[in-house]
Amino acid sequence: MNPDVRVGVGMDVHRLADDRPMWLAGLHWPDEPQGLVGHSDADVVAHALCDALLSAAGLGDLGSQFGVDDERWAGASGVQLLTETTARLASSGWRAGNLSVQVIGQRPRLAARRAEAEHALSEAANAPVTVSGTTTDGLGLTGRGEGVAAIATALVHAVTTAPG
Repeated sequence: MNPDVRVGVGMDVHRLADDRPMWLAGLHWPDEPQGLVGHSDADVVAHALCDALLSAAGLGDLGSQFGVDDERWAGASGVQLLTETTARLASSGWRAGNLSVQVIGQRPRLAARRAEAEHALSEAANAPVTVSGTTTDGLGLTGRGEGVAAIATALVHAVTTAPG
């Protein structure tokens, strides 16, 4: 067992609504007729990545770090939250190794913008991020098009400093 390497899992889900912009995987999707509802931009992909990082580093979860009672984060972008999460990890002696996230929903279709999403999220996390997508064949809230979910895994490494 290597205590300098940890794995975390994160999950997020938000409902869809009319008259909301769609922000997903760090990107704006202007052609989507609905967007996700939440205290911030409700980017389930970025939120799941934050939760995975925080879990791996033993720093709690998204709600404990960026709660809805903290107005500083009202309307914040998922990229802002992921960037801040990365900074909080660094302050606690951790850095992301790599992250993987799977989006679960009917829309938007990720394939055409996957590389763009991976780039935006990798920049925010300061580590490689891979993005994949799936549907649930019409089952559940994501299958009925009521919301979008994401599940993420993060590998983090302890930051070591040379003896002084």
